[in-house]
Amino acid sequence: MLLHIPNVLTPAQVAGFRASLDAAQWTDGRQTVGHLGAQAKRNEQLPEDSPLRRELGETILLALARHPLFFSAALPLKYLPPRFNRYTGGGTYGFHVDGAVMNLSHGEQLRSDVSCTLFLNPPDEYEGGELVISDTYGEHAVKLPAGDLVLYPSSSLHQVTPVTRGARLASFFWVQSMVRDDARRRLLFEMDTSIETLRQGNADAGAVLQLTGVYHNLLRQWAEV
Repeated sequence: MLLHIPNVLTPAQVAGFRASLDAAQWTDGRQTVGHLGAQAKRNEQLPEDSPLRRELGETILLALARHPLFFSAALPLKYLPPRFNRYTGGGTYGFHVDGAVMNLSHGEQLRSDVSCTLFLNPPDEYEGGELVISDTYGEHAVKLPAGDLVLYPSSSLHQVTPVTRGARLASFFWVQSMVRDDARRRLLFEMDTSIETLRQGNADAGAVLQLTGVYHNLLRQWAEV
């Protein structure tokens, strides 16, 4: 499922992020990928041990915890803490697939089910830099307003096209979902969205309650917690 999640960060939060990132020290983004990834990747990232990365990442996770659309779509169980990258001067990341298993702190691991990119500056500030996601329906180019997020299956082939003017700033991270199968997550998301629409439209309360029960029974059957 490819989904646009609007307004994850407020304009004030985006402005604060920008001020901090503009003053930050950046390192070669190839330090966080393997040999094959390093051949396709040309960007900059905040260092893994950066206090700023931790501070801004915690702000993002708090914002997501308050965003019902994100929770409904991702059904998050665990996160790999958000990272931050910058593309300038032709920087790009060729087509690749994200690693299936990632290391967290204290020896814990995360299965990457959902990939997320949070855009941190307006699209008119740079040329290129589209996140291109390939699936069975073709290629989809994504370039969102600052503060908006796109989520998509981590199994997807994707790339960031070359930035030929300005700088592209973003945060990216991965989620291990309670429901690992993307098709099942999509069904649950569509059902949850429909239930909310019916509830707001004053549909028959008994029918809404019954449908809500079906949703939770499916989640109970498919969830891994």
